[in-house]
Amino acid sequence: MIIDLYGRKLYWHIRRLVITHDDADDALQNTFLNAWKNIGSFRSESSLLTWLWAIATNEALNIIRRRGRENSVALDDVEEILASSAEGSTWFDGDAATVRLQNAILKLPEKQRAVFNMRYFEEMTYEDMSAVTGTSVGALKASYHHAVKKIEQFLDRD
Repeated sequence: MIIDLYGRKLYWHIRRLVITHDDADDALQNTFLNAWKNIGSFRSESSLLTWLWAIATNEALNIIRRRGRENSVALDDVEEILASSAEGSTWFDGDAATVRLQNAILKLPEKQRAVFNMRYFEEMTYEDMSAVTGTSVGALKASYHHAVKKIEQFLDRD
């Protein structure tokens, strides 16, 4: 029931971070497995979705880091790998503006990318993002602001 209720939403959140379907599928499966194993540690201080979102975000970031290690590149260069994955993905076969936006998002550091995706695509409140990330609302607002500025600069270059 929980998978039916939240699976699709969590999948697309993860997919925006890791790009490929296979990685998103793996991270989603790990999200639900970790939630099942750790359900005893769930405190009702936040919603179940917020808790799952935090697990999903961590799983996605773990995959990004692992991909960087497997390809023997610095974490800062992982966005190049993600961008090349995006170019070959049918999910990103949209118009040129969509592809440019996704490439700009992929240039962001991983935490800014996660904050941008949660705020822009999921319209998540800063308070919910704070519960997911364990970061203060003020820091999240600053991170989102910097992400938007970097995306604007990337898009203005061409």
